[in-house]
Formats: sequence, structure tokens, C-alpha cells
Amino acid sequence: MTYTFNINRRHFLKGAAASLMLGALGVDGMAIIDPSKTWRVGLIGTGWYGKSDLFRLLQVAQVNVVALCDVDRNRLTEAGTLVSQRQKSGKIPTLYGDYLKMLSENQFDIILIGTPDHWHALQAIDALKAGANLYLQKPISADVIEGEAMLAAARKYNRTVQVGMQRRSTPHLIDAKKNIVEAGLLGKISHVEMFCYYHMRNNSNPDIQAVPEFFDYDQWTGPAPLLPYRGLPHGGWWRGFMEYGNGIMGDMGVHMFDAVRWMLNLRWPSKIYSTGGIYQPHEGPSNISDTQTAIFEYDNLNCVWQHRTWGNPADPQYPWGYKIFGEKGTLSCSVMSYDFTPTGEGNKIYKDVIFEKEKFPEDLKEKNIELHTAPATRYHLLNFLSAIENKTIPVADIEEGHISTACCILANLSMETGEPIKYDPQTQKIMNNDRGTQLLKRPYRPSWVHPDPTKV
Repeated sequence: MTYTFNINRRHFLKGAAASLMLGALGVDGMAIIDPSKTWRVGLIGTGWYGKSDLFRLLQVAQVNVVALCDVDRNRLTEAGTLVSQRQKSGKIPTLYGDYLKMLSENQFDIILIGTPDHWHALQAIDALKAGANLYLQKPISADVIEGEAMLAAARKYNRTVQVGMQRRSTPHLIDAKKNIVEAGLLGKISHVEMFCYYHMRNNSNPDIQAVPEFFDYDQWTGPAPLLPYRGLPHGGWWRGFMEYGNGIMGDMGVHMFDAVRWMLNLRWPSKIYSTGGIYQPHEGPSNISDTQTAIFEYDNLNCVWQHRTWGNPADPQYPWGYKIFGEKGTLSCSVMSYDFTPTGEGNKIYKDVIFEKEKFPEDLKEKNIELHTAPATRYHLLNFLSAIENKTIPVADIEEGHISTACCILANLSMETGEPIKYDPQTQKIMNNDRGTQLLKRPYRPSWVHPDPTKV
């Protein structure tokens, strides 16, 4: 028997807004799940966002958190205590430093992955092979071939994968998609600008240090190059290095590019071109670009990305977001709001982010929570659970996550090679660009094997 599920068994939306927002959940506008089902869950990577995703899941479903895994014993122990305080059983999950051991010793309905980008592919594929459905943080991979292998594994093992691109489940952005874009208020759309002007590039220059006994730095590094240890890399330090991720383009750009693709029903662009680099002086070892522009070309439409980790935002109200330009008006969107401004006469439309502080007062006590994204993550997780139970495609399916991730990686490859990129997902090659094709697959450290899409 199935039920229309209300978060915490409470009516969390009313009237017309309910049907709109529940549209994010996927099944005839409603999330259809069995509220009596208990989901066996494991988390790999117990840092800030891994725990945040898990805590949101605990709010919307019956969950037995079976196990947690992290290579930082201090962080792992703290996470175990926090989970025991939130789950109904009051039990501390079994704690692991080795995710493969965790997967082999337990059965899971769902694995959540909140590790750094360079670990996503191996952990995701292993979790899928173990029979788990997957809630995977973005970007899905550190290189394009990893993403192709992850997509192949999800289809081969017939598992549901939801990527943490929760702009697709953000209530005010769902409203904008339906009531501005699909309602035709913009008219013909021929240009999109996406951007991030946050000063989030770490330019500090810490000394090389001894690795503390509670932290397995070699295992944290995994298949990536083993860089000198300059302090605990989690907490954001790793994001300053291309060895572990894909810079601001792969971190912040993937969210907005994915949101635009979803809002405008776009797939792979025909061509990608990017330029940029490190333009502002600094003494630290971080090697990601501080300035970058990328163009994703579609038929009669350019989607342009811009980031600067210095200076002021072009529009102070929208420091991270996107603007869709149509013949009849402009739509500005961010995680906090949207604005529709018509060309000429007409009414402006503004919608704010929805908080759920009254419905979930525990959010207010959670350390480092992003209150404005908590509702979107809850809806995203409900859509994920509904997709598992009803064998439907979730709103941020692995294929959608792969396209958005790969395009951002390809933009970086264009910046590196100085050439436009035309990627063929059928052949998994860059057309007429042998050097670019070689860069689709990162070299792994010895003893680590890069996943092969044909052999997962």
C-alpha cells in the first residue's frame, strides 16, 4: 500500500503552492512513498554537507542509519553521536574508516556520499555494485570518463541515483520555471548569464605540517596526487586545488548551469569555450582560477558563465545565480529569490526563498546549516525516495548530473588547451582534438584503478 507522504506527517504546504512545489517530487505532482518503510542508510564522508543531507533525510522518512564512514576519526566519532541524537533508535551507527569494509559488512537501501569530488566515482560505483541506491553530492565526478562510468554503472545495476543539485527542487525556482518560463512571459530566449562573485578562493599559505594520528591522509587522498600536508583539507581547503576538484567552475558553476538546463530543457551544448586563469596576485599554493568565463553554445542560445573571486558582484542582489534574457523580459534567479522584469509595460514579479523554521525548529540549532537550502534538500530527498519506490527517474538523475558536471569539466579543459570543445557522448571523445580527448581521463596514483565505462 502506498501513501501520499507529508513531511513529518504534517501538512507542510497548502493550496495552490502545494501542488506547485510538490511537482518537484515527481509522481503526478505528489511524492508517493510508504511512510511505514524503514530505510537502511549509510553515509560516506561525515563532513558538513554529508551530515546535512543525512539530517534532512532523517526529517522526512523512517531511517535506520546503519553505518558511517570517514578517514578522520574525530569527525567520525562526533558524527556518530549527532546521528544517535536524531534517529529514533538512539543508536550510534557502526563507525568505519574504510568504506569498502562498510559496504561489505552491511546491507543498505541508500548510501549518501559527501566526500570531496576526487572520491565520488570510485565510492559511487562500489556502492551501486553493493546494491544501494545513491544520493550523491555534486559534481558527480572529477573527470568526464569517471562520469561516463558512473552513468554506466547506475544503468547496469538498475539503481536510482539522485545528484545533490537541489535547485531543481527549490520552491521559488520551480515557481519561476512554471509561471515565468513555461508560461511564456520571457518570449523567445536567446541569452543566459550565469555567475559567481563570492570570494571563496583560499589564498592562504600554511606551512607543511605533520599528519595528525587521527587522520588517514593517504586514504583521504585516494586516487588523487599526494600533495604536501598543510592541515586538515576538509573544511574547504581542498577546493582550492585542481588535483581534487574542478575549481569554482565545477563547484558553483555546476549548480547554476544545471539549474538553467533544467529550467530551459537543455541537454548537451554543441560547443564549449572558456578562458581565464589566476589574474590576481597571491602567495598561497591554491591553483584554481580566480577569474573565468565560459560559453556553452546551443542553437540560437549562448549560456555564459563568469566567476571572479575578487571585486564586487555585477548585481549586488544576485552575487551567485543566473539571468535569463528573453524578448519580453528578464528573469534573475538565485538560491534566495527570483525577479521577473518585463520589457516595456507589464508587472514585475518577485518571489522569495521559502524557509521552514516553524515546521522544523531543530534546523535552528544545527551547526553551519544553510537554512535557505534545507527545504529544497528535503523536497529533493522525497523525490529521490519516491523514484526508488515507484521506479521512476528522479529530478536530478545521474544522467542529468553527468551532463552538467561534464560540461563544467570540459569548460576547464577548453581553458587549459585554449581551444573550443565539441564533446561526443556517444564516442566519449572530443571531436578533432586528440589532446583534449586524452584529458578526459585523469591519471590515478599507482595502485588505484580508474573506472572504465565498458567494464563497470
